[in-house]
Amino acid sequence: MIVRPVRSSDLPALIELARSTGTGLTTLPANEQRLSHRVGWAEKTFRGEAERGDADYLFVLENDEGVVVGISAIAGAVGLREPWYNYRVGLTVSASQELNIYREIPTLFLANDLTGNSELCSLFLRADHRSGLNGRLLAKARLLFIAEFPELFGNKIIAEMRGMSDEQGRSPFWESLGRHFFKMEFSQADYLTGVGNKAFIAELMPKFPLYTCFLSEAARNVIGRVHTDTEPALAMLKSEGFSYQGYVDIFDAGPAVECETAKIRAVHDSQALVLAVGTPGDDATPFIIHNRKREDCRITAAPARLAAGTLVVDPQTAKRLRLSAGDQVRAVPLSAAREAK
Repeated sequence: MIVRPVRSSDLPALIELARSTGTGLTTLPANEQRLSHRVGWAEKTFRGEAERGDADYLFVLENDEGVVVGISAIAGAVGLREPWYNYRVGLTVSASQELNIYREIPTLFLANDLTGNSELCSLFLRADHRSGLNGRLLAKARLLFIAEFPELFGNKIIAEMRGMSDEQGRSPFWESLGRHFFKMEFSQADYLTGVGNKAFIAELMPKFPLYTCFLSEAARNVIGRVHTDTEPALAMLKSEGFSYQGYVDIFDAGPAVECETAKIRAVHDSQALVLAVGTPGDDATPFIIHNRKREDCRITAAPARLAAGTLVVDPQTAKRLRLSAGDQVRAVPLSAAREAK
């Protein structure tokens, strides 16, 4: 498996992936025109022709037969071209000494606080390839790319996690809140944001703080919780240093997690090494390995061994990276020490 920048020839595969994602992945809408535009913009981004506020580093996961089976991306910065909305989960205190009443009421405040941060987004892997190292490679390859090119990204990286919804794609949070203001299905609002139509959010979203006690119990219970399918991705990000700081999605209340770029495990633990081709050995550790290129970026995961400033990999790994012995690589162990294997 290899992670590489998207190409125009990948468009048919991306459309198929988008159709299989269901609700919740707003940045990968099943819209051919929109996806085609995004792929073209990603190609410009990797060539260095986009400003950070417009940059879209879109990657695909490709197997050895050349079939695209997954996608992931990094947005250079959010909210610099159009407002970026979240709810900040805060607290409102009501108290009366005379009546001996004291209440703490969780409250949602519409906020643009995450503006300017870079974002991990558009992560999706075909169901029949969710095994082995594939998922972690697809997700963590982005972190190694950030480690190699930190100047392209903000001082903080965020990731919005998919919130709770049922098998029919209905979100309890949306049913209790958003539906009253938008008069549409959750899936339709989700789709509109994915194709770039976000003006309706500013036009229709209530600007005043919202007391969660007015929401249904089902809605309150999903604030800051991730969809079951997203739990592994959240655990992976937490192992890299990301944490929830009280910001949630305005539609499904899924949590936004964040980490200072320099404190991400894969960023500060990665090393620039010289590639050696040979036999890593039985005690080899899985590494994520980057060929240190931008437009011709190739990242893979494979058993490797550190030896005096070199990284020993087998010939197949070197072939996937399109590198030879003596070339430079950036690498980091695939798993954090505290991450479950």
